[in-house]
Amino acid sequence: MDEMRWCDREISKAALMAVSAVLESFGRVLICLDRDFRVIHGSSLLTSIAGAQSLAGRPVSELLGDELFAERGVLRDALLSGERREGWRASMTLADGSTRIVSCSAAPFQRDGEGICDPDVAYLIILRPAEDDPALGTASPIGFAGMIARSPAMTRLFHLIENLQTSDATILLTGESGTGKEVMAQAIHANSLRRNQRFVAVNCAALPADLLESELFGHVRGAFTGAVRDRIGRVELAAGGTLFLDEIGDLPLQLQVKLLRFLQEKTFERVGESHTRKADVRILAATNADLRRAISEGRFREDLYYRLRVVPVEIPPLRARREDIEPLARHLLVRVAGRHGRELRFSPDAIRAMLRYSWPGNVRELENAIEYAVAVGRGQTLQQEDLPSEIVEPLLPAHVSESDALRTALEEHHWNREATARALGIGRTTLWRKMREAGL
Repeated sequence: MDEMRWCDREISKAALMAVSAVLESFGRVLICLDRDFRVIHGSSLLTSIAGAQSLAGRPVSELLGDELFAERGVLRDALLSGERREGWRASMTLADGSTRIVSCSAAPFQRDGEGICDPDVAYLIILRPAEDDPALGTASPIGFAGMIARSPAMTRLFHLIENLQTSDATILLTGESGTGKEVMAQAIHANSLRRNQRFVAVNCAALPADLLESELFGHVRGAFTGAVRDRIGRVELAAGGTLFLDEIGDLPLQLQVKLLRFLQEKTFERVGESHTRKADVRILAATNADLRRAISEGRFREDLYYRLRVVPVEIPPLRARREDIEPLARHLLVRVAGRHGRELRFSPDAIRAMLRYSWPGNVRELENAIEYAVAVGRGQTLQQEDLPSEIVEPLLPAHVSESDALRTALEEHHWNREATARALGIGRTTLWRKMREAGL
């Protein structure tokens, strides 16, 4: 019996190798997963790229990203539901720690009888180089370093991060509040040569100037009232790694001089100390302020601006990349609902309402709206009525009163409230409330 099992295993292995060889001839890589989403088999092409010694038995999330395949990951959830996903993009971690964007299709393994395939195989993944898939960039979402997007603008940023993997250049991230500048900074760090060292963040707007200097550079005992012991600053804490300076536009002028010196010479002094110290730290900075205007008003040093802006990265607002709203919303829903132990989905009307809204608070507002919907929603499917009211209420022309617009819509649909609500993009409950308010 043991010999028969051994023979079956060898036949299964030979079958997988044969299928892998066929797919490799077309530039495809086959990965087989067990029910715990661990790699059972990977094409020889994959193992040569990602590391043959450590591939078998590894969680696929280590290879293709937590946002897709970790617990509550969007592709993992689809596979658990018996669904197939084609043409997604993933950031594959290579043997040297760098990443490469690939096209990823995943499906549950459908057995027809016993067959000769390994009985432990539960899911199949097929990869191809992203540049070989002309459809990518217009319709396929990508999971990259904790982020989900499908817009060309964000795809270009992901490719920029890939290209900067061996660079130590200082980067200035700009964009409106809530666009995800810190998440982007973490992605840059995670895809850099410093990925195994610390990522340390400081919000320059959160502390007054005297405390901020100590927070950045540290202090010695007795430097000021309350300084009862020596303390290292964030610069030293981040030695060998990355220091992220958020809201850099709020950095006081006297600290701008000290930061400029650190960027130029990698030297600093702790508060209350004359001893010069050195630290090997990469600086990433971010702001939602107009630094050029701040320079003209004398609030920000021009020389510091150009020292920080070696590589400028501008993150577009969510309203400028509407194709990202749906995959982002679904990704955030999986994460938020998972914290509550629930499995939820959006109704088509809820998706349409989110696509219509302008999202002035960007990704942060989207996440807050989903938190709200999960808290108030009672069914397995979240309706548009479960979203905050400002998202579901339609925008009317300034010259048209709400009562006139409602009456017109109702008359066009013969006062059928369900049809009228659908046409206005609101729920029946919201329509009924508006009719009462308008005396209709």
